Amino acid sequence: MAEAVAEAMSGGQHLLVQAGTGTGKSLGYLVPALLHERRVVVATATLALQHQLVERDIPRLVEAIRASPEPAVKQAVDTSYAVLKGRSNYVCLHRIREGVPDDQGALVEVPSGSMAKKVLDLRAWAEREAGTGGSGERDRAPRHTDREWRQVSVNHRECLGATRCPFGTECFVEVAREQAHRSHLIVTNHSLLAIDAIEGVPMIPDYDVVVVDEAHELVARVTQAATDELAVSDVERAARRSQRHVGESNAADDLADAGDALQLAIDDCRPGRFDAVPEALADALVLVRDAARACLSAYPREPEGAPGEGVDASRTQARGMVQDVFVTAERMASNSDSDVLWLSEGGDRSPPRLHVAPLQVWGPMRDKLLSDKTGIFTSATLMLGGDFSSMAVSIGLKPAERVVEGSSVDELETTHPGPPISTTGGSEALPWRGLDAGSPFDYGRQAILYVAKHLPTPGRDGLGKAQLDEIVDLVDAANGRTLGLFSSRRAAETAAAEVRDRLPHLTTLAQGDAQLPELARQFVEDPHTCLFGTLSLWQGLDVPGETCQLVIIDRIPFPRPDDPLMSARQRAVDDAGGNGFMQVAATHAALLLAQGTGRLIRTSADRGVVAVLDPRLVTARYGGFLKASLPPMWATTDPDVVRQALKRLADPGAG
Repeated sequence: MAEAVAEAMSGGQHLLVQAGTGTGKSLGYLVPALLHERRVVVATATLALQHQLVERDIPRLVEAIRASPEPAVKQAVDTSYAVLKGRSNYVCLHRIREGVPDDQGALVEVPSGSMAKKVLDLRAWAEREAGTGGSGERDRAPRHTDREWRQVSVNHRECLGATRCPFGTECFVEVAREQAHRSHLIVTNHSLLAIDAIEGVPMIPDYDVVVVDEAHELVARVTQAATDELAVSDVERAARRSQRHVGESNAADDLADAGDALQLAIDDCRPGRFDAVPEALADALVLVRDAARACLSAYPREPEGAPGEGVDASRTQARGMVQDVFVTAERMASNSDSDVLWLSEGGDRSPPRLHVAPLQVWGPMRDKLLSDKTGIFTSATLMLGGDFSSMAVSIGLKPAERVVEGSSVDELETTHPGPPISTTGGSEALPWRGLDAGSPFDYGRQAILYVAKHLPTPGRDGLGKAQLDEIVDLVDAANGRTLGLFSSRRAAETAAAEVRDRLPHLTTLAQGDAQLPELARQFVEDPHTCLFGTLSLWQGLDVPGETCQLVIIDRIPFPRPDDPLMSARQRAVDDAGGNGFMQVAATHAALLLAQGTGRLIRTSADRGVVAVLDPRLVTARYGGFLKASLPPMWATTDPDVVRQALKRLADPGAG
């Protein structure tokens, strides 16, 4: 892998590398990254991997280089590195020292109520960070909630700017950026990479190569970064906060009136995707857009002067709110074919919200990232259906551009049909290679893939008696030691209740019983424990050893038929002559299945069973594509074989 990465970096050729858990893939790209002549950016999806890189892998590698007996090695390798995150991931010194604007815009030093002590603790921590040269990063802060963190941080629109803030020279964000400009290697996240490269907002110093780890998450993170939301409450709050800043004009009142019109339009809409935007909603969005533009124009110009002189933080942040409303309403009102607009259903505490997201991201990724930079994409799950083409297409590379032994080949044009990728940046080919670095695990000996072929096909009504009986029998055979991955919170809770009732001697935990770190701790400490949950457990849990010897998956994780974005993408592929189900729904399911089954074998000593309670994995035509996306486990549909295997694992002395 290291040799392939080094060759791709020096040759400017894109590379997709599948490297299983335990292969040491971070060193496989960090070594060539440090040896590369120009700056390299490493982008991760999770804080856990970012921590691993910055706290363990990179320092160990730097230490090894410095310990080299060859002076030339020490002199030739630039070992400088930095971490770069979005602004809201750092504490804001202005906010903790000057206060937080209330609903009327007045600065309040400490909020009242139960938050007060936590906010005071965060402020004290921030001052210690400032005094000791700390980073001020959120993940280093004392325990807190999202609401509490918002009291000590700002987003990019609320920020006064380094040249105008009285604390600009101490600003944690600016210090991090200065460090990044001086560094050869920058560690960041997928979202910041997307904002910098695709949205064109300069966030990262100029670089030559980007290494995308956890690359299976990239499309979702880029989509998330490019998604905007708008609720009536956003418009109302922006108008209310603007009242004291726009003088005697009626701009704030007009914006509030536009919010009322938007409320009436939303009240007449059903939740879901808009194939055609209702006329009343389209008119209301135009009204909000125009009112927000007029309100922005009514704000007085910021005075010029020394940092902090004449700066009104409340005005800056109120104007930022109006700017957010304007940008989002303008995008929604444009009704672009490249966007998908939908209305989410509100709950007890959250009002209905409008959402707008890109129909696809491979075009912008190809034009704005891959055409300018060399991309190295790596993950334990990149080969879906047995090859790289699905993943390559999703990030903007064509199967026909793949280079194998010096020749360009199209491997999947017939088995994975789809429209050719069109770009706005010209038709220049972007050659790429694919490499499977393998796995240190012997899946055929370490793991069994059991598909409960005898069960009925899952329906919309959730888990039935047959599925619940199967779950109880499997958990009983495993004597706990079970991670249950379910398609919905209701299914997870139903299964947990059934196991608690019928197997009371085991400890059964359900997602929501406590925070995920606490649930994971309990799961690890007691092998006779079951943990049932949904998507965050599919991808975010690492529990090696006898704690997890059975992974239950209740159904193939296809996207919901009413998912606004997935259904729109699927239809777009169909309309272009492709197979929308295979390219969108089946690919999505294959990726999640691969991630879910990957929870079982985390070390070469692990043993266990992945039990899929959905017979379609072996009976449906697309089942072969899904199974080819999974590790090469020994497969069976015989429930007796599996139960005996689980009993032997739970009690090795039983024979």
